[in-house]
Amino acid sequence: MTQLFYASTLFGAMTLAAAIDEGRFGPRDGRRILMVSNNAAIPEITPPLDETPGFAALRPRFDEIHSWNEIVAPLHPSDWKARVIEVPMLGRLLRSYLSLDDGPDELVVESVAVPPARTLAGLVKDCPISVYSDGLMSYGPTRDPLPAEISGRITRLLHLDLVPGLTPLLLAEYGVPAETVPERAFLDVLDGVRPDAGGLPAGQPMILGQYLSALDIVTPDEEAGLHADMLRGLAARGFGGALFKPHPAAGRRHAQRLRETARELGVELTVVAESVPAESCFAALRPELVVGCFSTALITARRYFGLPVATVGGELILDRLAPYENSNRIPATITDALLPRLSADGSLEEPAPVDLPALVGAVGYCMQSQVHPELREAAAAYVAEHGPARYFKRQRLAALDLIAPAPGGPSREVSPLGRLRRRLSRALS
Repeated sequence: MTQLFYASTLFGAMTLAAAIDEGRFGPRDGRRILMVSNNAAIPEITPPLDETPGFAALRPRFDEIHSWNEIVAPLHPSDWKARVIEVPMLGRLLRSYLSLDDGPDELVVESVAVPPARTLAGLVKDCPISVYSDGLMSYGPTRDPLPAEISGRITRLLHLDLVPGLTPLLLAEYGVPAETVPERAFLDVLDGVRPDAGGLPAGQPMILGQYLSALDIVTPDEEAGLHADMLRGLAARGFGGALFKPHPAAGRRHAQRLRETARELGVELTVVAESVPAESCFAALRPELVVGCFSTALITARRYFGLPVATVGGELILDRLAPYENSNRIPATITDALLPRLSADGSLEEPAPVDLPALVGAVGYCMQSQVHPELREAAAAYVAEHGPARYFKRQRLAALDLIAPAPGGPSREVSPLGRLRRRLSRALS
């Protein structure tokens, strides 16, 4: 039996390793091939997954490691996909390159709705597909429709139980069952992966960087401003030092600009190497407070390590995410609704109590109403009770007939797309 696995992040690879250790892929009675992909904006200057220090502990679970970047070079793996007419030929070439013969017997991927995972699933045909999730996006709807040739082969969604009580919406429209990867298995993998954190100060607060400007969610100056507000908030709370963990795909500019803010505040800033997972810092250094925007690592820090966490910039991010169905919306919604909010003056504000499953379901419906008509009634009830503030766009709610259009605003008959959406929604509900 030959199994082909795909991973692009260390966190995802650790989730995959935990599922393997739990026996979710059966006994090891054949080849296990891992295809790694570096999806950073400039992968040439970013360490690939299989060269990060923590990956060495995961490598024995696989018989072979191959680089998708090398296969598609000089094209970027997140941008390239085979043209329809090329699929049969490139599929044969890929199987020949990996010595797959007529296999593999199973394909295991993350983020199946977008390249490179979707590209790989389109080239590797005639085998079942397992999808595993490496973060909060599993609780949101599928980003883009999948062709029947791919969706019909997906047998399950493996995910960590990051938010107990929430059921993944990802792939639910295709009837794909969700399976939870046990917490203990993931923590055991993390313990084995842990790189040497020697030299890094323990007990200091930690700022988690992302790459929001690279995704065009905010401008580079706005992202630097968010990091600066995080550091100002920590300084106002009396911390004289802090750790900064940049996102591996973000480059070095965030750390450089945050160092300038640290000098202004008189705070000693320690930048954590890109190759050291944030989770390893949580385990080894036990930060007094972990601060970020909407990173999955915030939930991981609280859920699996019992660390205090806080968010900054949630309202800005929720407002800037576009289009509304942007797949980052559910992670941003969960962290904003669930976690305390840190202000630049050092104050911590607890969010108002919320029925999180109802909120996530309502946002998920507004993101993909056509494929989740079963959520309409609950979404309407939530919006009627709580109003459109913060997590919803009035224009989107009006287009879905969940609220009346604003007085003096465009009538519901102005937009042909809006009319089509409502007709589809009514036909499916």
